[in-house]
This record gives sequence, C-alpha cells and structure tokens, in this order.
Amino acid sequence: MILRWFLSRTVRQAVEMRKHVLRLLHAQRDLLSANAIQNIQNSTDSLRASLSGGSSKTDLIEKMKALEETANKWLKPYPHASIRENVEVILVAITVAMAIRTFMLQPMKIPTGSMQPTLYGITCDNLKEQSGFSIPTGIAKFIDSWFYGTSYYHVTAVEEGELEAIEAPRQILPFVKKQRFRVGNHWYDIWFPPSNLPARPGIQPDHLMFYHSGIKPGHRFQKGEDILKLKVVAGDHLFVNRMTYNFRQPRRGEIVIFETTGIPDLQQDTFYIKRLIAIGGDQVQIGNDQHLVLNGNRLDASTPHFEMVYAFEPTPKEYSYFGHVNETVGEKFQRPGIAPLFHSETNVFSVRPNHYLVMGDNTMNSYDSRYWGDFPREKVIGKSGFVYWPLSSRFGWSHR
Repeated sequence: MILRWFLSRTVRQAVEMRKHVLRLLHAQRDLLSANAIQNIQNSTDSLRASLSGGSSKTDLIEKMKALEETANKWLKPYPHASIRENVEVILVAITVAMAIRTFMLQPMKIPTGSMQPTLYGITCDNLKEQSGFSIPTGIAKFIDSWFYGTSYYHVTAVEEGELEAIEAPRQILPFVKKQRFRVGNHWYDIWFPPSNLPARPGIQPDHLMFYHSGIKPGHRFQKGEDILKLKVVAGDHLFVNRMTYNFRQPRRGEIVIFETTGIPDLQQDTFYIKRLIAIGGDQVQIGNDQHLVLNGNRLDASTPHFEMVYAFEPTPKEYSYFGHVNETVGEKFQRPGIAPLFHSETNVFSVRPNHYLVMGDNTMNSYDSRYWGDFPREKVIGKSGFVYWPLSSRFGWSHR
C-alpha cells in the first residue's frame, strides 16, 4: 500500500478523498440521520477495500465517483462556504503571526536616544541653522522617507505676526493626523506631524517640534521668514530575538529587551532596551575617572561589546543626539539603588542573585540602572536582533 501511494497519483487522490469525507462525516455526525451515516460509512469502507486489495486504476476511479455521489447526497452543504474558507485562512495567518511574535521575533521601535550611537531613537535637526540646505523633492524625497525614514517639515510665514497658538495633533483618518498653529491671524496645517520627538524638561509634547526648531509661543516672524524647517529621522525598527534566551542565559555585554511591569520607578507595561552590564553576584562601582568598574576591572572602549560606551565626562553634555539628559546629575543620583556609585570610588554595589544591571550606550544621557538599580532576570524577554528599517548603517545585525 505504501509503495502504491508513492507510485500512483490516483491512489494518493483516493486516500485524501476518503480522509476528507470522513472528516466531514465526523463534523456533521450529530446533524445526520442514522441512514445517512451508514451510507457514507459504507461508501468509504468500499473505497478503502479497493485501496487495500490492489484494485486497478479504473476500479479506484469508479469507487471515488461513487463516494462523491454519496457524499453530495447525504452530507449537508456549509452555508457561505467561500466566506468560511477565507475566514479560516485569515485566522490561521493571524495565529501563525502571533506565534512568531510571541516565541520568535517581535518588532520594536527604539523610542529614545539612550542607546546611541549603537541604536538610534527619533532625532531631529533644525535646518534653519544650516544656511543653503535644500529640502529634497520628488523621487529623492520619496526615497528619503520610505527607505531612510527621513521626513521634512517646512512652513514659511505668509504674513507678519507672532506664534500665538499651537493645537494638539488631531486624527483625521486612520493613519492620518494633522496639527495646526497660528502666526498672527493665519492658521497653518502640518500633515503627519512627528510623534515621540525627544522630550525636554518643561516643554509640552505638542510644542516639541517648535522647540526643536528654536522657537516658542510669542516668537515674531516677518513675512517670507521660515517658521519651521525641520528634518526628522525615525528611530531604528528592529526584531527582538525571543528564541535565544529559551536555551541559554543572557551574557554580559549583550543588548537586552525587558518588560518594565513591576519594576519601581519605571513606566509600567512597556519595554526598555539597554546593554547588560552585570549579572547576579557581580560587584559594580564607578571610579574616579568616571568609568565603570566591574569585579575590579575597568570597562572602556577596549572591552569587547563596550567599544562605544561608558566614557563619562565630569559634567553632563548634551550631544547632537540625546535620550534622557541628566541636567541635574547631583540631585538625580541621590536616589536609591546604584545611584550613589557615581560619587564615590569606594562605594560598591552588589547585584542580587538572579538579577541584572543595565545601562544605555549614550551613558551621560540614559535613564538606566544607575537610577533604579537591578531587576529580576525573568523580566528579560529577548535580545536585540535584526534592524529592518530604516536602511541605515545599522541595518541588519551590524549594530551588535
């Protein structure tokens, strides 16, 4: 029988047909009469006997036709069969996608600049400070937007006046937002305003685009003067590798993603991405030269996986990229946890068993374990995987 199945297409079709009719019979058994069930069962048994008995191709075809006629006569047709089939396909596709997201690859967008220059959050440049810069148009603008994640916002004053009002962005259509502002007596529209711009202390979220353009309410413009001339680059989008840590524990120096639920002092029910610095039992301190010292060894650019991180300066510095700027380091580092290490080379922090300590590569501008200490290792959901957009120098696995 097995050899015939491999050699004969008719045998394979007969086997699949019998299985299909039996599945329908089992699904409708509570709806069919005893006579219908018996007729269908007899027809499937007859086809099985022909398969087992080595019947000829002609005999198998006859038995298949007989089974088809019996099934059409006694089985109940499903209403809206095409709709049911499409729904089944969609549900299977959703199930497969959810399974991949849960157990293998989860998409994530880098929200801030705390991991720069390894991974970038959303950044922006005030083009009004760059004389002679020409904003791309046509195909060049399309490529910048879709491939490199770069958007441009350029608004020129049509009349003289002050920036008097800034409205919050409004949803016009699905995936379509608009923000309005007024200069003098004229209202201006900004389509698809950028979201999640780098936050600044004391600046309202709706005003961030204007802040990064170097203006604030009350600023006066002359007719023809640029109000906004801003370049915004989307943050890195990557896949979180959720497979690897099912087979081994995270290693020091890897970029990990962890959930914040239950970790004090963090925004709850979200995900953070940082570099793993220390594991349970490690002794951590910060020396007089402001570098991290792990188990007595100084971490610097010569340490594998730490080539671009942990080079502190005596005072905070706002880089051309930024995440969470430490504008008052002395006050913020008085909080519990590992924070006091910033001030004393003799103060050593011991990472608790089964806990991790993490920091951002943009070390002077990162809200990390120096503020809120270590956290349980079961919070880690995966490691940094493949950067799939935008098509920058970090595309692929190169950022690791």
